[in-house]
Amino acid sequence: MKFLFCLLLPAALAAADLTLWYAAPAANWFEALPIGNGRLAAMVFGGVEKEHLQLNEDTVWAGEYRDRINPRAKESVPEVRRLLQAGKLKEAETLADSALISTPRRLPPYQPLGDLHLTFAGHEGFLNYRRELDLDTAIARTMYETGGVKCMREVFASAVENLLVMRIACDQPGRVSFRAALSRQADAKSRAAGANRIVMEGMAVVRDDRHSDERPVGTKFAAALAAFADGGSVRVDGSELAVERANAATLVLTAATTMRQKDPSAAALGALVTAKPDYARLRAAHIAEHQKSFRRVALSLAGVAPDLPLNQRLKRVADGAQDPHLEALYFQFGRYLLITSSRPGSMAANLQGKWNEKLDPPWDSKYTININTEMNYWPAENTNLAEFHQPLFDLVEKAMPDGRRVAKEMYGARGFVLHHNTDGWGHAVPIDGFRSGMWPTGGAWLSLHYWEHYDFGRDKAFLAKRAYPVMKEAAEFLLGILQPDGDGHLVIGPSASPENRYRTVDGRTAALTTGTSMDNSIAHALFSRVMEASAILNTDSDFRARVATARAQLPPLRIGGLGQLQEWAEDYAEPDPGHRHISHLFALHPGNQIDMRRTPDLAKAARITLERRLAAGGGQTGWSQAWVINFWARLRDAEKAHAAVVTLLRKSTGPNLFDTHPSGRSYVFQIDGNFGGTAGMAEMLLQSREGELDILPALPKAWNDGEVKGLRARGGVEVAIRWRNGKAVDVTLVPKLDGVYRVRLPEGQRLNPKMYPRRADGSFEVKARAGAMLSLGVE
Repeated sequence: MKFLFCLLLPAALAAADLTLWYAAPAANWFEALPIGNGRLAAMVFGGVEKEHLQLNEDTVWAGEYRDRINPRAKESVPEVRRLLQAGKLKEAETLADSALISTPRRLPPYQPLGDLHLTFAGHEGFLNYRRELDLDTAIARTMYETGGVKCMREVFASAVENLLVMRIACDQPGRVSFRAALSRQADAKSRAAGANRIVMEGMAVVRDDRHSDERPVGTKFAAALAAFADGGSVRVDGSELAVERANAATLVLTAATTMRQKDPSAAALGALVTAKPDYARLRAAHIAEHQKSFRRVALSLAGVAPDLPLNQRLKRVADGAQDPHLEALYFQFGRYLLITSSRPGSMAANLQGKWNEKLDPPWDSKYTININTEMNYWPAENTNLAEFHQPLFDLVEKAMPDGRRVAKEMYGARGFVLHHNTDGWGHAVPIDGFRSGMWPTGGAWLSLHYWEHYDFGRDKAFLAKRAYPVMKEAAEFLLGILQPDGDGHLVIGPSASPENRYRTVDGRTAALTTGTSMDNSIAHALFSRVMEASAILNTDSDFRARVATARAQLPPLRIGGLGQLQEWAEDYAEPDPGHRHISHLFALHPGNQIDMRRTPDLAKAARITLERRLAAGGGQTGWSQAWVINFWARLRDAEKAHAAVVTLLRKSTGPNLFDTHPSGRSYVFQIDGNFGGTAGMAEMLLQSREGELDILPALPKAWNDGEVKGLRARGGVEVAIRWRNGKAVDVTLVPKLDGVYRVRLPEGQRLNPKMYPRRADGSFEVKARAGAMLSLGVE
């Protein structure tokens, strides 16, 4: 069979720089295109004769909530600490692995809902094929010509109606005929549910030997599908839908699980519209809802985008070509993914966002909170998607009851703890093994996101009612586990520098320790935010004093013999100098304890650390390379930050722009790199801290001319920047509150000093009124 491809342009085609488009159907999952509304998600393959939508619903989780605390944990924590202090590292790790890691040792996975398959008889031969994902409308579209008939399908996930909607149309009457079926790899069956409806019912059950100690239980789920035809007919044939000789047809899919509904089948079928849906209305409402958030930020870079399919553009970049428009598209794709995977009321975006095709997915497709889940939400505030941060707060609060129990029963501490993973059930125990699982500062790190949400929006009610109580409980736990190190400091342990190991002077290799730089930095950041929040709210002065006393006793950041920032309390050697985690630079990003101007010696040490890690092969995963972008941006190294963006595209990006993670001889999808890359690009254009707005701090030569609108800065202000020849031309502020900002411009530029006084530190003082747009003429 011969396939001919050229462009078939619809009447209103999306802007090229906001469209992922291809000249062939997806050959595999990594070429399919993602749509979602936070709860429902699908990967659209764009097949012609056989179309495939792989489906997800965000509460399809295997397993159950259960007591997973190791019964030996409470008595063993002090002994592990004693062994570490005595230098008996192997003994400490052996005891931790057997007595502290949860029972069972793993958490259950997030699983797919199933698959929607459509078969179009007679569409075997086609030409003029194009499929695309329009980021501006959140619609996936497939277009082709067969037998002299032009056909088009549109698919979107409506957040307004919580529906997945597909429209199938041809330009000649009576030419739409197909069959539609719902299926799943295992544990589900489909049946007829009415004259034009079918339903698939099942249960998420663990399906691999690694979870053999889990009971065969999970959420029960149902997916319901209805077909509506314009002309022609619709009937149910067994467990399939058959549409024949229609002018056009609309498919509507809903889903529900027992995590939200007592009877998911009744809920899913009840949510289907019983009368023929008004497709134009559904489509218009969906687009309006999506654009309300997506269009808040616009990024334009100079030049002309190549008129090529995306897979060809990625190959050009891999071969050494420059494509700034592809970088801008990648930036907006990250924002699109957050909007479509994490909406208020949905579950938080997990390791694969919401797009997972496997019953036994990589790392169980849950929440890895020693970097990955946090990275998912780095672009929430600075790229103006603040409300999409809410599901992360829901996740933390769902896990807090178990976190309180684990804190008390395992550590004898108040407050709450989360370790390096949690799941849809809200578990807080250490899992997998001591090297990764014994890391008790996950809850503390996540609680800092509450402060970020406050700091960018300055909603005092949110700080008082939601943020401060969570941060306080996280701080209470740290206060309860801090131990004297014998050298005048308080340290956290047993713990690890996430997933990494050290080598002692006598050649022993270990992971467990106390007082890692990352733990110290997280504690310092959390204690500082709790103190500031307490002062703002004028509450808990005694607790604030306790936190201040503890913060003063944390170990300082230390510089090692090679000029690097130490990862551990001692200047240990590194068995894996190119390790993917770069946890000891937390104080540089996302923290702010290290700063180019305030702490130049530590900033220099951070640079040496980063250079050494990369020279040894670090940054080999997508999320790690994305973190590197943020590090270089904070170090104000524009060209290295941009090189990291290009490396992310060349080495860690799939054909559909999904972030990749090496796994054996192939790769798997992790969404964190997409989000971290988007956040890092925003950091290159705008940074903010404590009332200072740093304009174009890391602008590379490849972005010499451009404009960005709608970025947010800490202090409650939106910022627009226009630049030419690498210099700022105009900066516009739209503050949420009355305030005074310190604006820092690229070197050699200034504001009018008669209007905006220049400060001793080189920044300019700008007074702004709430809601008033203020354009700053830059000289």
